[in-house]
Amino acid sequence: MTTDANAPWLIVGLGNPGPEYTANRHNVGFMVADLLAERIGGRFKAHKARAQVVEGRIGPPGPLNRRVVLAKPMSYMNLSGGPVTALRDFYKVPLANIVAIHDELDIDYGVLRLKLGGGDNGHNGLKSITKSLGADYHRVRFGIGRPPGRMQVADFVLKDFSSTERKVLGYFVDRAADAVEALVIEGLERAQSTYNS
Repeated sequence: MTTDANAPWLIVGLGNPGPEYTANRHNVGFMVADLLAERIGGRFKAHKARAQVVEGRIGPPGPLNRRVVLAKPMSYMNLSGGPVTALRDFYKVPLANIVAIHDELDIDYGVLRLKLGGGDNGHNGLKSITKSLGADYHRVRFGIGRPPGRMQVADFVLKDFSSTERKVLGYFVDRAADAVEALVIEGLERAQSTYNS
């Protein structure tokens, strides 16, 4: 899939707005977006598309330098499609240049999987984006593992990471941010070969 080298990338961290959700497993997409914003030296600002955005560049100077828009939808997770569609239209981003960073139950904690397209696997944020845009956008899937015992999935994703998980969370968020940068700069296949381990 060829993309216009000058077209911006829209990198969307998925999560729920509000302080009570900040450290939830479901908000790991926001955590990665925050770190990427820090790396490019930007601060999130409110955008009329019901999102917070940072514009900047990723990659070394020269042909691999990419214009990016980092976004955190300020709708709730299950309504992410509206803000993402509005941002795509506003910044004129091709679908192939959209990346969603999200928590993934079916992968062990901290494991990453990068892919293009596919189903939503019951993830309400992806379900909403796919309904609005179709499925052919990139995903950076951040493993959170399955809930223990009989805990409901909804309760599990809306709980904070455990104290054991928090000890290594910074490392995994850092690695996920690296994976996003690799995807944007080097392309999916190369990023997959490095991070889909």
